[in-house]
Amino acid sequence: MSKPYVVGIDIGGTNTVFGIVDARGHVVAADSVKTKKHVDFDDYINDLHEGLSRLIKANDAEDQIQGIGIGAPNANYYTGEIINPPNLPWGPIIPLAEKVSKAFGGIPVAITNDANAAAVGEMTYGAARGMKDFIMITLGTGVGSGIVINGQLVYGSDGFAGELGHVIMKRNNGRVCGCGRTGCLEAYCSATGVARTAREFLEIRNEPSLLRNLDIEDITSKDVYDAAMAGDRLAKDIFTFTGTILGEAFADMVAFSSPQAIVLFGGLAKSGELLLKPLKETFEKSVMPVFAGKTKILISELKESDAAVLGASALGWEARYRYEAPRAEKIDEVAE
Repeated sequence: MSKPYVVGIDIGGTNTVFGIVDARGHVVAADSVKTKKHVDFDDYINDLHEGLSRLIKANDAEDQIQGIGIGAPNANYYTGEIINPPNLPWGPIIPLAEKVSKAFGGIPVAITNDANAAAVGEMTYGAARGMKDFIMITLGTGVGSGIVINGQLVYGSDGFAGELGHVIMKRNNGRVCGCGRTGCLEAYCSATGVARTAREFLEIRNEPSLLRNLDIEDITSKDVYDAAMAGDRLAKDIFTFTGTILGEAFADMVAFSSPQAIVLFGGLAKSGELLLKPLKETFEKSVMPVFAGKTKILISELKESDAAVLGASALGWEARYRYEAPRAEKIDEVAE
């Protein structure tokens, strides 16, 4: 008896990672192709088809792929399109799901943005298994989010709901965000936000710091982490500043949807107590009394090496069920 598999595809600005995943959430095999080199979208689809077909054949999974899930920038779950995708050379509107499904002989395809894919993956395979209400926060180059309420991912009226990284945390004199607004959570609590805080602290504070040994414009969040772990006071204060803002933001998020948990994923989530201690302390002080003690702050259980593929692959099962449901209804109609 053949095993059912799905494919997870994560489209990044530089690389596209894809993998074959079984029903238990095990990544059977994975590979990648270059995204950036393809100016023409059809050329990219051809390269993706060739690479993924080779992987499927090498793992004896031909005719066993039930669905394909894709995480991509500005991906719209409702329409199957990516709209003005940042860091990708295509646009303004790309019919991603349609093109991929056609390339693979009509296999059902579902797409969403990377943070939503991570939320679906966490609910299917990770720390949010069994939860019907939680918020996924990705702390990477930006701050992404996926909101799950009553077991359903929130997409809103247009497919783009859930941009909690762009709630305003500083109403006056806030930092300019990549989205064009000022004072966004992302401008402070992303990896790039931490680096910006480091530059600000170094300019306004006179104390010695290991970070002063680096070119100020080249400082990264990893440099701040390494310095903090070495006992650097200024670097520790940067994490306190970051965690405090996150704690305040999380208290507001809880007032919105009363989740069972907020799950953290991404490089900054690995900072441990440097970030979590001020985050939790501020969250507990800031949350409304009626919600006190009800929401856990958790770290993702997905392996970083597999997370992008697993998150997207969870959508593959969903794509399969979305395809089969109307198909079953049509069969019933004919039978009647």
